Parts: sequence; C-alpha cells; structure tokens
Amino acid sequence: MMRIIHSLPRTHKLLLLPVATMVTVLGAHKIVTTYEDVQRDKQALDTVRVPLDATASPGLPSLELNSPRVASAIDLALDARQQHVPISQLQAREIVDVDFVDRADQDAGFEAAMRSSSGLPPLMMKPDAASSSEEAASALLGHASLSETARQVAMAVGNMARSEQLATDATSYEDISEDELKLFDEGPVVLNEEIVAKAPYVPTWQTYKVAAGDTFTTIADHTLGLGYHDAMALLDLVPDEKVLTRWRAGDTFEYQLDKDGKLLSLRIMENARHGYLIEQKDGNYDIADIERAGEASQRLYAGTVSGSFTRSAQAAGLTRTEISEMSKVLSKKLDFRRDTRRGDSFRALVESDIIDGQRLDPRVLAVSYEGARMNLTLVRNPEDNKFYTPDGDSLDPAFNRYPFSGQYRISSSFNPGRRHPVTGRISPHKGTDFAMPIGTSVVAPAGGTVELVGNHPLAGRYIVIRHDNGYKTRYLHLSKALVSNGQRVNMGDTIAQSGNTGRSTGPHLHYEILVNDSQVDAMAVSLPENTRLQGTALASFQKEVSPALAALETGKPGAVVALANHEQDDDSDTDTDS
Repeated sequence: MMRIIHSLPRTHKLLLLPVATMVTVLGAHKIVTTYEDVQRDKQALDTVRVPLDATASPGLPSLELNSPRVASAIDLALDARQQHVPISQLQAREIVDVDFVDRADQDAGFEAAMRSSSGLPPLMMKPDAASSSEEAASALLGHASLSETARQVAMAVGNMARSEQLATDATSYEDISEDELKLFDEGPVVLNEEIVAKAPYVPTWQTYKVAAGDTFTTIADHTLGLGYHDAMALLDLVPDEKVLTRWRAGDTFEYQLDKDGKLLSLRIMENARHGYLIEQKDGNYDIADIERAGEASQRLYAGTVSGSFTRSAQAAGLTRTEISEMSKVLSKKLDFRRDTRRGDSFRALVESDIIDGQRLDPRVLAVSYEGARMNLTLVRNPEDNKFYTPDGDSLDPAFNRYPFSGQYRISSSFNPGRRHPVTGRISPHKGTDFAMPIGTSVVAPAGGTVELVGNHPLAGRYIVIRHDNGYKTRYLHLSKALVSNGQRVNMGDTIAQSGNTGRSTGPHLHYEILVNDSQVDAMAVSLPENTRLQGTALASFQKEVSPALAALETGKPGAVVALANHEQDDDSDTDTDS
C-alpha cells in the first residue's frame, strides 16, 4: 500500500492519504461507508449494503489518473475539506457489503481520529464520540493490534491537522500606529532598491583608446560630455596643446565622469614619466603635473675600442644618451682623437629609471678606461653630483675657461692696443668675442651671484656675475637673460642666450673676465685649480661609492647589478628628461 502512495504525485498523496489510512486499518478487501440520515433526527444509524459487480475483484480501486472512480474520490475529498457537505448531496459510489469487525466497533475513537485528521465529515462518528485530533491520534497509536505502518500514517495525518488548527488560531498583538502605516502609502519597501537609491555616486577611472581618425574635439563631445567651448578651454589650459592634439592610433588616456556624464577628471601622459592631471572644480578646470619616479636599476657595460669610441660603445649595448654622458665625463681627462687606441677597454656602470618597461634618464655612476696611453677611473659623488677619482680628486675645475658647451670660433681676441679700422685711433678690445648663432646657450663658468642684469645702447643686453673666488665675468650683446639680480648660480647653469643687440656687426658673444675689477685676457689668465675632497667629506664619499666601484670592477657585463625600489608618486617633483 505504501509503495503505491509513494509512486503518486505529492498533491494526490495528500488527498488520498485519509482513504489509504482507512484501507490499511480496516482491510484491503471491502470498504464500509456509514452515514447518518440528517432528515431523521434521533433515530438509529442505518447501514446500507451495496453488493459489488459480478466482475469486480477484491482489492483497492484502480489508481490510474484516468479512472473516474479515483477522480470522483478526489473531488469528494476536496469538497469535504472546504465546507460541510449535506448528506442529501452525497451520492453512493462503490460501497461494499462487509461485516464490522469487533475491534472496529470497540474503537470508535479511531474512526473519529481518521475523519478529524483528514478533514472529512464525521460520517462514522457518533455525537458523543467526538474528540480532538490529538487525542484520537494518541488513542490510535496506543492500539496494540494496529500495524506499524498504520501508526506512522496516522501520526503524520494528526500532525498535519494540528498545524492547520494552530494556523487557524493565530493572531497578532502588535499595535501599529497610523503614522507608521503612512510610511508604506507608496507600497512595500524594497531594501535593495532603497540602498541603491541612497548610495552616493562614486566616479570610476575609465580608459579610452584612440582610434584612427579621432580628434580631441570629437572625443570631448562623444565621450567626455564636453561642448566645443569647454574643449577649447582645455586646450588653452595645458602648457603644450600637442598633448591633446597630436595623438596616434593606440594611444590611451584615463578619465572620470560625474553622474551627469560630464568630464570630472582627465589623466593624460606626455611620455612614460611626465603627464598632466586635469580636474573640474565648481565649473572650472585645474591642472597639475604628474611625475612618475619609476624603479632605479643599475646595469654594467663593457667593451673594447675597435674603430671609433662611439661605435665601440654602441656595440657594447650603450644608448646614444648614455654614450654622450660617458664621453662628456671622460673627455675632461681623455682626448678621444689622440689618446684612444685599438684594443683599449672600457667599463661603465649606468643607472636608469624603469617605467613601463622603458629605460629612462640614464645616469653614469662610474666609468673606467684602460688604454695604451691612459688609465682612468671616475665615480659620481652623490653629494654634489660631480665626478672624482677614487682618491677624491675632482675632474671639474674651480673655474671653466669657456662659458658655453661646444666649440666656437674666436672672431675677435682680447687686445688692449687695438686700433680702430676707420679712425686709426687706439680702441682697446677688453674682451673675447665668439662667433655663434643667436640663441646659443651661455652658462656660468663657476658658482657665484648675479650682480647686474641690464640694457645698454652700445653693449646691448648684458649680465654681470661676481664669483666666489673674487673674479667677475661680463656677457654682452645677449638676446635674452635667463637670470635676475641677486640670483645664485652654480657652475654650468644656463644664464642667457647669445644675440646681436647693441652696437654689433654680427651675432656673437662678448665675454670678459675681471680680476680686481680690471679686464684680463680670458684665454690666458690663470684660473683656480681643481678641488680635492678632504677629511670627513673624503671619508663619506669613499663609503658611498664603494658599492659602485665593486660593481664596476667585478660585475658581469650586461647584467642588472643593483635594483632600488622607489615609491611612485604622481605628484612628486622629479624632473623629466625624456
């Protein structure tokens, strides 16, 4: 019996459970249906016996879904659970003539439990035999002659009836005020929607990849939510508008939009190190520089001179920028035209900043040259950024002979007895003229303080610098001065651009050196000797450069010999040299 019930759908199980229980308890061969004629008050119960058809066989009715008998039984059970069905409306179905067994008569409480638990009308209950479903179930479970299966089914049906009774008796004791009810006038609160609605807007960085044919104005309109006027304002804001106009397909930049889809922030890089951050505040745009520090790494290069020094250095793996700095350092002691020979060897320790896989801003830390005519080892001092020998001797003179880089022709030398070519009178030339194009950089030959910047009808635009050793220098016929009165300058600082101002017959630089306020021949005067580190300065230098010297002497060429991590800070003040 239980196997048949388990094979049915869940709905059919619940509806047929009372019937199955009765069949299990009372027997599987015959079903007895007893009812009370409600039209005859106070009369004894009648038992109606209806014989089965001759072709019927003992057992349960068919449980097929298409059986009209099962369908009728389901309808009856549903109607009985919903409302009271008068006996006059009941129709005789398949009623079998059986004799009551003794134990069925003795346990009317069992029938009451079955009917009460299943929700069917109390057809088999006498008026004085009614009891709660819980009591009936207890009486049923206590009947010793019932099978274990019958007890389990009755217990389950009784629990279901008790749950329905508890649900029927449920109530609420909460007092809800009218003000609280008004909070839900617009419907129930959906927590997820409320959280999304009240969450503040948080802009996120997005990346735009430039496609072929893109222009800044079209991108500003379609992507950044800017009109033509705002786009032109941004172009005027950046120091170099090429950053926003000269793009190539594949270039990228990052941006943020506000909740209305308009530009909030724009981050664009001019190169791997330097870029700009543009932010919108109260309808106006502010711009700030971005400087990436990168990761410093040191690499050792080694090579042998074969032909020119430049090609030999390139073969060793050095870049053009690194070769230029290395040559500049060695040239202070080494003449590449006369002193280099085939077979000479060199080594260089170079530090570069690694940003996005690129080597930027190479710096020569140490260099050695072993040749037929000269052996030389130089190390950069971190304190003043100048090169010294391992013993602390400086390569830089205390006073440079020339106030510029490169070589330029002397167009007029220092000559106190020079005669004027027209009048024939003595017209001394108290300086040295160098023929050079307008705009050539002029640098300070030594450290000092700018004493005067001015203009003169004959001298044109000029600068006077008083140096620390008491010497004074003057620069005439300049096109532009890049320093101001009282400014402190160091050796090598750019102070002006050459020109052709004042009374001049052509572009040139007039350069003077004054000793005790008197002009002297700048090309012949004795200049201060090189400096040397001493005492604590020498000890500190040798301690600082010892790792670089060790790497230079024993390191493996081509390998990264040192790596230093720097915190990348977009707002740092690191200079860009791309």
